[in-house]
Amino acid sequence: MNQTRKAAYAVVLTAIAVALAPFFIPIGITKCYPAQHMVNVLGAVLLGPWYALAVATAAAIIRNALNLGTIFAFPGGMIGAFLAGWAYRLTRNIYIAALGEVVGTGLIGATVSALFVGPVFLGKTMALGTFIVAFSVSTIAGSVIGVLILIGLRRAGMRW
Repeated sequence: MNQTRKAAYAVVLTAIAVALAPFFIPIGITKCYPAQHMVNVLGAVLLGPWYALAVATAAAIIRNALNLGTIFAFPGGMIGAFLAGWAYRLTRNIYIAALGEVVGTGLIGATVSALFVGPVFLGKTMALGTFIVAFSVSTIAGSVIGVLILIGLRRAGMRW
């Protein structure tokens, strides 16, 4: 895929992440916001780790500017997208890419958010368990949706 096409895909994926940011799925007492995680898996597989990271970063900046996200979108989305991209690059397996997103966002991104971003940027201590549960619910749902879309694209004849 040439660089112009990759850039165009990245712009579209960023727009999708921003446009779908307000939509959530109620799960028990929490709300699941799967859009960014779905986009992270799509970007990781279709574009690779660096473009996926760029999409997650651009989406986090725009979402924060529009008051559709929080500062925690940066470590969660960026780490998950990058790990998903590397996982896919190493294995060429969409399920492993989704697992990279879940580990990157649900565990590593949540930990960075609770132990670094919250205390440093907000001056507040944060409950790590709360972040892991909230981030994991959203990233698992979004990763599953992303994999389902990739399966549909493959069945429709798209190759990557």
